Amino acid sequence: MSSNRIVHINRSKAVFDDIYVEPDPRAFFSVLGSLDYMIPDVAESIIRQILHARSSIHGGNTTILDVGCSYGVNAALHRFPVSFAILRQRYACRDMMKLEADELIELDRKFFASWPEIGSARFIGFDSSKDAIRYANVVGLHDAGIAADLETSDLSPDEAALVASANVVLSTGAIGYVTERTYRKLLQAMPSRPWIISFVLRMFPYDDFIASFKEHGMVTEKLMGATFVQRRFRDEHEFEGCLAVLSARGIDTQGLESEGLFQAELFVSRPEEDVKAAPLNDIVTVASGRFGSFAARYVDVGKEDNVRVALAV
Repeated sequence: MSSNRIVHINRSKAVFDDIYVEPDPRAFFSVLGSLDYMIPDVAESIIRQILHARSSIHGGNTTILDVGCSYGVNAALHRFPVSFAILRQRYACRDMMKLEADELIELDRKFFASWPEIGSARFIGFDSSKDAIRYANVVGLHDAGIAADLETSDLSPDEAALVASANVVLSTGAIGYVTERTYRKLLQAMPSRPWIISFVLRMFPYDDFIASFKEHGMVTEKLMGATFVQRRFRDEHEFEGCLAVLSARGIDTQGLESEGLFQAELFVSRPEEDVKAAPLNDIVTVASGRFGSFAARYVDVGKEDNVRVALAV
């Protein structure tokens, strides 16, 4: 996927850069929570099923490199009995909002340490935000973290050693912000072929990633018959922009993005022998990728021969 193509598609999306440069995740949960951000919750049960299948084949310990990890939300939901909604409510508390960042971080370190560990994997964070990586490391969500932009730079020897320790690569929203260029550099640092789990918004083509993984002897499957809600559209501009991108790609949005919700698809890339041993549609059961109640959102409303945008509640 060329950088120019990425830039063009991303013009249709709202920009949230400012919430990733804070020393703690309060702004992250406030802003994305207000848009019913749910992909970490939706993805967690799927990730757990995939990791179980991998362990059944390979055994041993699982180490996940979480690409675009931000403040370690995927690690929190996998390792502890919490949800995005629980964490959002925690940071929305008036007393929590008054705290200095260092005070909040110390409380969060104790908060996560107080929960029983229910996960099956350790996490290494990977994100361009130094603040987000520092937070996730300090509070103990990640064993380690890498703050880097592999679109424009290379891994340092120490960073490459951390990447090499992972056997699963996860993304619940980074595709589109990073291209296959980032994944090529990650794979070059890994001594064995990992399982790559990617939840990809339907507006972003994934073909170049699939071709890159094929060069490394990996087969990519897409989970058929399921999409996964990421969040609501922030405004009418984002809604109409996404629908225009999908229309240009020949993708039908009826009943999906037209209902005012970003939709992602699941791709899993693995060595061919692993695919044959455990096909994706055999190891993943989807109860629902579209759950919960939604606040007001922009939707397509038919009006004779045209379509207009309306705000549904």
